[in-house]
Amino acid sequence: MRTHTIPAAVIAGALALGVTACGSGKDGGDASGTLVVGATPTPAGEVLAYVKDHLAEKAGLDLEIKEFTDYVLPDTALQDGTLDANLYQHKPYLEDFNKSKGTTLSAVTDVYLPPMGVYSEKVDDVTKLARGATVALPNDTTNEGRALELLASKGVIGLKKGAGANASPQDIAKNPKGLTFKELEPAQLPRSLSDVDAAVINNNYALDADLSPRKDAILLESVKDNPYNNILAVKKGDEDDPRVKKLAALLTSPEVKKFIEDTYKGSVLPA
Repeated sequence: MRTHTIPAAVIAGALALGVTACGSGKDGGDASGTLVVGATPTPAGEVLAYVKDHLAEKAGLDLEIKEFTDYVLPDTALQDGTLDANLYQHKPYLEDFNKSKGTTLSAVTDVYLPPMGVYSEKVDDVTKLARGATVALPNDTTNEGRALELLASKGVIGLKKGAGANASPQDIAKNPKGLTFKELEPAQLPRSLSDVDAAVINNNYALDADLSPRKDAILLESVKDNPYNNILAVKKGDEDDPRVKKLAALLTSPEVKKFIEDTYKGSVLPA
């Protein structure tokens, strides 16, 4: 169900040239133009492909999907106008991106929760990590803080009071095992498993690497009160675009809920 991934270099070139033709369907609320949506391949690209193949035509939505393999280009392309919407990130990441990059992106609706997990080829329980073990973390601000909060939830480390979602290794107040932390690009984390004792991996990259969050993670985020649902996002001011509203309704429909449940079997959870 996966569409072909567009190389980052191609996307970057398009951005450098200021290409806006992809978003040409956006003209004052016209519901007939093509809606171009960016996504990472799994699960966002697969969920969007299901919508395109099974639901969009009946709803009168012309949907085009562009896939990205990183977490930066989908937002810069959305701000630039190359995309009309994207699906891949949670709200804390979007808010941090707006703050750090000066973008004006807005959340439309929650779609699904991709629980972050700790994975290891060395131990089957995060509390069994040896003294001085090395743990790899995603190196972007919100996902690194999220990873540290996950480790702290099991008592592996303790964080300074108020560290929250933007925590970094410098915010670790207790480290009884003397763990060493290695910060890596999120996409590199699955490949690091043979070189580290454990890695905290974002759900989409775990699935891309044929890891099952439900079966393979030695520690997995709880669904309860989780702020990290992935969202459909647009550039601020485009929330009322009729095409965006159609897509939001389809992404939160019973059909998509069933697709997510049947396809990912608990490794991704509908919001």
